Amino acid sequence: MGTVFQIQRFSLYDGPGVRTVVFLKGCPLRCIWCHNPEGLLQRSQIFFDQTKCIGCMDCVSVCGGGCHSLKNGLHLYNRANCSHCGRCTSVCCSNALCFVGEEMTPEAVMEQVLRDRAVYEETGGGLTLSGGEPFFQAEFTIRLLQLAKEYSLHTAVETSGYTEPSVICRAAAYTDLFLYDYKMTDDSSYKKFCGVSNQVILSNLTLLNTLNAHVILRCPIVPGYNDTQEHIYAIAEIAKTHTCVKQIHLEPYHRLGLEKARKLNVDVADIMPPESGEMELYRQSVQSICGKPVRLSI
Repeated sequence: MGTVFQIQRFSLYDGPGVRTVVFLKGCPLRCIWCHNPEGLLQRSQIFFDQTKCIGCMDCVSVCGGGCHSLKNGLHLYNRANCSHCGRCTSVCCSNALCFVGEEMTPEAVMEQVLRDRAVYEETGGGLTLSGGEPFFQAEFTIRLLQLAKEYSLHTAVETSGYTEPSVICRAAAYTDLFLYDYKMTDDSSYKKFCGVSNQVILSNLTLLNTLNAHVILRCPIVPGYNDTQEHIYAIAEIAKTHTCVKQIHLEPYHRLGLEKARKLNVDVADIMPPESGEMELYRQSVQSICGKPVRLSI
């Protein structure tokens, strides 16, 4: 069994062709700009949107932990006592309370993925695994990749690269494309802003190089944190010295994670996105140094 928080059909941005992206819960990183905070914990969680609550308080009658209450007309949700059973979400008629995360078998996931098999064949698309960090649920991820290959689907994995080398080796046998994150230049910055060392990440990229894998380097550009000439140069050098890297995608920071963080009552840094003109200059700089295609992602 694995925990999935979204299955997104008809994606155009996570690998070639039209794809289905399966988002898995659980991540070892803690990037302060995280855009999928609902993917950090492997267990299921509950989104709470106070603005949608109509005050019916049906959730109070079904909650066994006393997590919901009404005070001065305001719905209060005590997450500390919550067992995440989801009973409150089942009676919430306004979708103020929503369950995030579902335990599924690999076969159940593939049943949904295969609904668009004809579209994959026509467009060269397939299955992309994302998160969170797919390799946080390594056995589940590898089994999904194996099943996809049994149906001759193109496979891609979006990963931070922070996992055991043995997992990378096993997954590489069933993965056509790695969408590989490169977030910060130096180890101390990785630890400070992402919560882990980059040594494992760089080592696994080198491992993919020896395995002749196909890699697209994905680089979030976050103003005030990694929008420096040093980091731009490092991106180009990494791409230049690793033959497995076929393309580079520069990804401007966006604020889509803020609303989801609010619904989970977790902290995510509030950062203004970079200017489009700056991103184009970064793109030109990386491409001129490494000589490989560089794309700006939306």
